Amino acid sequence: MTSIPDTTHSGSGVAPSRWRRLSLLPRKLYSQPVTAIGTTITFIFILVAIFGPLIAPYGENEILPSEARQPPSAEHWFGTDNLGRDVFSRVVLGAREILVLAGVGTILAVISGTVFGLLTGYRGGWFDEITMRTFDSLLALPALLLALLLLGTVGQSKYSVLIVIIIVYTPIVARVVRSVVLAVKPQGFVEAARLSGESQTRILFREILPSVLPTLSVESALRFSYAIFLVASLGFLGVGVQPPSPNWGLMVKEARIYAGLVPWALFFPALAISLVVIGVNLMADGVKRIIGAQGES
Repeated sequence: MTSIPDTTHSGSGVAPSRWRRLSLLPRKLYSQPVTAIGTTITFIFILVAIFGPLIAPYGENEILPSEARQPPSAEHWFGTDNLGRDVFSRVVLGAREILVLAGVGTILAVISGTVFGLLTGYRGGWFDEITMRTFDSLLALPALLLALLLLGTVGQSKYSVLIVIIIVYTPIVARVVRSVVLAVKPQGFVEAARLSGESQTRILFREILPSVLPTLSVESALRFSYAIFLVASLGFLGVGVQPPSPNWGLMVKEARIYAGLVPWALFFPALAISLVVIGVNLMADGVKRIIGAQGES
């Protein structure tokens, strides 16, 4: 007598496959030269953010009055600014602040956006309608303008910038996740899990979430790059992190007044912003291309 296979948990075979593909992602990121460059740049800046205090020869606000406005040299690799602060040390130590703010904000935005996207896509009805219309009202404003309005309400500090990143990017992530959920919800393994009596939480996070993760990984990388640019932009406008922070955007804002005297004090933080945003975007493009190829196979 032949046994009948149990298909009530067919989603369990899908989840390990998804996780296995994601585990191979780092190796595949280095299979393409452009993606490898972007990934390497991103990891270098992450390492600089982690080990910055060990790398920087001076403190972030250590002033050397006798060495003000010095050009790049063996002693001061990026020169000194108008006050005599070592630009290299400030760029290195500023990496932690800008990457931590952007990274933590992105993580929290992705988590909250994923929860909202899963719930609205799966439950539908009035909850979906009210939540999505609320998010649409937020998305109707450009991200920077919305950030400025929010900062005007909650004040100017690191924590305010963190809150702004979460509020600005949660709706975007939620809409992306919701679109995937709407495509996955009618599939057989989700229906089988529902008929077998699994709870809503178990269905969302065990059956549906693995199908969302590939798209979510691409979206997370993109949100991270935009969050870095947003933090730097708010610093440049003087409404985000306040002096004497070594925020790269704030460094550019302070240095542009003396651009004719100390152009290196403006150039190097601006270059750091450009490199990290380009690196993360190249890595995100690689992730998107790899996941797209997996979906076609």
